[in-house]
Amino acid sequence: MKKIAVIGSGTMGNGIAHVFAQNGFSVSLIDISEEALQKAVGTITKNLDRIVAKGNLTDEQKAQTLQHITTYTSMQDGVQDVDLVVEAATENEELKLKIFRNLSEFAKPEAILASNTSSISITKIAAVTDRPDKVIGMHFMNPVPVMKLVEVIRGYATSDEVTEKIVALSRELGKVPAEANDYPGFVANRILMPMINEAIYTLFEGVAGVEEIDTIMKLGMAHPMGPLQLADFIGLDVCLSILHVLHDGFGNPKYAPCPLLVNMVQAGHKGAKSGQGFYNWAKGSKELVVADRFRKH
Repeated sequence: MKKIAVIGSGTMGNGIAHVFAQNGFSVSLIDISEEALQKAVGTITKNLDRIVAKGNLTDEQKAQTLQHITTYTSMQDGVQDVDLVVEAATENEELKLKIFRNLSEFAKPEAILASNTSSISITKIAAVTDRPDKVIGMHFMNPVPVMKLVEVIRGYATSDEVTEKIVALSRELGKVPAEANDYPGFVANRILMPMINEAIYTLFEGVAGVEEIDTIMKLGMAHPMGPLQLADFIGLDVCLSILHVLHDGFGNPKYAPCPLLVNMVQAGHKGAKSGQGFYNWAKGSKELVVADRFRKH
């Protein structure tokens, strides 16, 4: 596999495109918005500049990486003749199903179709395509250029051959693949999201404040980031969506999202991307300013 298409140019999409391009793959980066594509290329350029500044990449290698990326606003044009498509669109089931229906028509029959979904059923996605045996989950971690893990999720119909190819490809990218079967939340989010949700409940019920909860988890459990800060980075709307997938998929009340999380998302407080979450992410602020009005009254 040498020709790759990445659908979606947001945080995950541009990171995935960056990693493939830096490893010599020809990358089609696809988004419906030309403005979003230009922003993505700018982000990739800045991230490459950081690597050059650290002495881990030459200016020539940076230029070659950027030359490997071609942007498209047309999915049909962008996926023609590629060997692998990695979908990294918004974590919305209907949107993903629509994309994969279109990929059945636009991508060549032998192309592997992968999704970067963090929770949506690979089996369900595969079922709307003409090649369920060639559909697989390829769940990168954020930030993609830094994080080593790729969670490789087998759908019910995913073939052994396709799984082996994606595992080998992940290693070729310098990543560490870990296989999981297709059940709600897979492994990463089945474990992570209940922890984040419990941290939000701990705040909601007045057990401790934002800083205290994150400090205890960082210093007591050796986590590099506290669960509430991590939730802000992931996006509170994304956390809520994944919890709904877990709750609906298992029918177990332990996965029910905390009412505080629901209220925050409804209020438009989605974390770092909206400027406000459990922390204040206002532009120009060098320090995270903890918001203190979350406790249950």
